[in-house]
Amino acid sequence: MFNPVLRGLAAAAFVASAALPAWAETVTDTMGRTVDVPDDPQRIVLGFYYEDYMAVAGPDGIDRLAGISRGPWEGWRNLQWKNYVSAMPKIADLPDVGDTGDGTFSLESVVASRPDLVLLASWQYKALGEIADRIEAAGIPVVVLDYNAQTVEKHVESTLLLGKILNREDRAEQLAGEYEDAVAAVLSRLSDIPAEDRPRIYVELGRKGKDVYDNSYSGTQWGAVIDQLGAENIANGQVENYGPLSAEYVLSQDPQVVLLAGSGWMGQDQAILMGPNVDETTTHERMRPYMDRPGWDELEAVKNGRVFAVYHGGNRTLYDYAFLQFLAQAIYPEIFADLDPQAALDRFFDTYMPVPMVGTYMTRLPVGQDG
Repeated sequence: MFNPVLRGLAAAAFVASAALPAWAETVTDTMGRTVDVPDDPQRIVLGFYYEDYMAVAGPDGIDRLAGISRGPWEGWRNLQWKNYVSAMPKIADLPDVGDTGDGTFSLESVVASRPDLVLLASWQYKALGEIADRIEAAGIPVVVLDYNAQTVEKHVESTLLLGKILNREDRAEQLAGEYEDAVAAVLSRLSDIPAEDRPRIYVELGRKGKDVYDNSYSGTQWGAVIDQLGAENIANGQVENYGPLSAEYVLSQDPQVVLLAGSGWMGQDQAILMGPNVDETTTHERMRPYMDRPGWDELEAVKNGRVFAVYHGGNRTLYDYAFLQFLAQAIYPEIFADLDPQAALDRFFDTYMPVPMVGTYMTRLPVGQDG
């Protein structure tokens, strides 16, 4: 007896595969998988890396999308989502194929989108397991990108891979080259900094307000950036990847620099607001209550006015070198005094993105406004 769901999937897969353009070449994705991809695909299901995709794809990149995994964009980066929908309303009408994070990712929705190929983040591909195999069995190639690795190598590899797939190789090579050069320019100055001049840093996700100590990071996210810059991350050895540190531990470590990561999450009304169209004064208003935590007025970072905030949604992107510059300047102000990370961010958006750079992505809490 035939299963009607499987029979429907088989029929949809036949229609999808029959509509695929001629195969053009074989690429190797960031997981070392060889994938046959079509020439100049015009119907793409995009799982993640929305801004990176648009940077490489260029002005008509949105027209190639046949579906998206909407949850991570609308939920994790809500202000960013709204900003892009305002500029390109058709994004809100794109079919949603579901989210690997909450188990709603749908094979049926992918097939129904009739894509030429599917682009996934490495963490999405791993989460899907056999579903990814079934997508490919339906005749739809799956290519895995990886900006989450937070290495220059994977950033460059993912960018050049996108460029090859989208026939935007010149644009991708320019983006990859600029990224490599910007990171190298920062790291080249670090070797002569003595150990005693490498300060203690505390990073906290500013998502839940001052009354809750939220995630800090070790070896990933902002923790990886601190390691890259050779500073002392007080979360190292205390959490695995991410997790909250106790108030007592933070106070005992007396960090010399505090970094709060803000964004525009859905349903987090105490969060430090940052990102598109957020005024800097609003970000500062959300930062100040953290300074009223018990004992924080005695922290070296607070007393010396070295409390900073960065846009959480911008890390692990093609423009995250601007945050590397910002943190380098925050940690080693004299060595990196000549950098202008905001100008770098502005130039990236002016050059590559379909929306303007308007909002607060990096800031320092003004001295005298810490309570």
